[in-house]
Amino acid sequence: MAEAVRHDKTARQLRLLSDALDTGRLGPVRRLVNTLSPAEIGNLLESLPAAKRGIVWGLVDPEDDGEVLVHVGDDVREFLLAEMDPDEIVAAVEDLDIDDLAELAEDLPDTVIDEVLKSMDRENRERLEQVLSYGEDTAGRLMNPDVITVRTDVTVDVVLRYLRLRGEIPEHTDHLFVVSRRHQYLGRVAISSLLIHGAATPINELIDDEQPAIPVDTPSHDVASQFSDHDWISAPVVDENNILLGRITIDDVVDIIREHAAHQALGAAGLDEDEDLFSPVPRAARRRAIWLGINLATAFLASWVIGRFADTLEQLVALAVLMPIVASMGGVAGTQTLTLMVRGMALGQVGSGNLRALFSKEVMVGFLNGLAWALVVGSVSALWFSDAMLGVVIAAAMMINLVTAALAGVGVPLLLRRVNIDPALAGGVVLTTVTDVMGFFSFLGLATLVLLG
Repeated sequence: MAEAVRHDKTARQLRLLSDALDTGRLGPVRRLVNTLSPAEIGNLLESLPAAKRGIVWGLVDPEDDGEVLVHVGDDVREFLLAEMDPDEIVAAVEDLDIDDLAELAEDLPDTVIDEVLKSMDRENRERLEQVLSYGEDTAGRLMNPDVITVRTDVTVDVVLRYLRLRGEIPEHTDHLFVVSRRHQYLGRVAISSLLIHGAATPINELIDDEQPAIPVDTPSHDVASQFSDHDWISAPVVDENNILLGRITIDDVVDIIREHAAHQALGAAGLDEDEDLFSPVPRAARRRAIWLGINLATAFLASWVIGRFADTLEQLVALAVLMPIVASMGGVAGTQTLTLMVRGMALGQVGSGNLRALFSKEVMVGFLNGLAWALVVGSVSALWFSDAMLGVVIAAAMMINLVTAALAGVGVPLLLRRVNIDPALAGGVVLTTVTDVMGFFSFLGLATLVLLG
């Protein structure tokens, strides 16, 4: 419901913005844009064609430029950066949090990075270099080194006075992290605990040591899963010696979850989740051509199978009319299983301990659906062409293909993952090939044996 409301709001803003741009009145556009959050501005920019996008980008408050750049995809970010001169880019990004700046670093010109590093104090420069030293899509790249730490041997009064002297605390700070003299992570203390306990209460009486720290090399999707499972707002990040390096906050995890959802949705069609809705035609055509070519190769394989039964098709024209039904039903059934598998693998719910049960369950689902729809399709076909044996053949082929689809829906993503190919990206193409080939082969093969044998 909330997602639908957000989409309606975006569509309404887009319509108002487009109408104002079409009339050439930039005042209303500027007022509308500057009432939005950076994330909303980023979403609108991604929804606009290049010409209008450039105009709107020029009307964004310069103070929001850096945050907007964080909230757009790679292709759109490349376009927006091309619209700015180096001084504007430096001014936009130099005040960003370390984790956000690290996310942008690879897209910024080297000269801009050098200028940003020069403008930073030594501590923040070392923090940025530390974050950039970790692999992409890991906890180390997600974390922000700006954390508030306390020691066990101080009291609540000391901590509160320290916070007042500090003047401000990082966003999404729900806990302070407790460390040893060697800066090793010991646990956390909730801000709420500091407010309700007496000033003389020692910190070591308030430590919550149940939240585990996240190793710095943890993959980002595992980080997102842990946040989701435990309802964390923030979590500490440590190295192999349990030294506290920084923290990850919920806003960064939400971005990871959205990116993963986009990857699954677009990957199924062979598209990149960062592809611009209005990317240049040659670039879009080139990216999509790769998967179209792969699909063409698999289509030739299915055509080759059909060609092996050319004589059968010449004698029984009804087969040509009916055979797409078998392949189509198998494709849909297989895609349903594949989607569940890809989702389960992404959430860490699929492993060696439950594979046998998964296979058994999906085969039974395929068998029952195959049996039900085989009776329907077989009966309709027999009445349509006044041929009972034709109904039996297509019913049997339907059963075979739906069970095959279930096996492929489970097996294909597992096989692709084993050879380091993303199941979300390639699973659909491989699965469709399997169900098409098996559908045509079983139907035409059975027809050859039963009807013409």
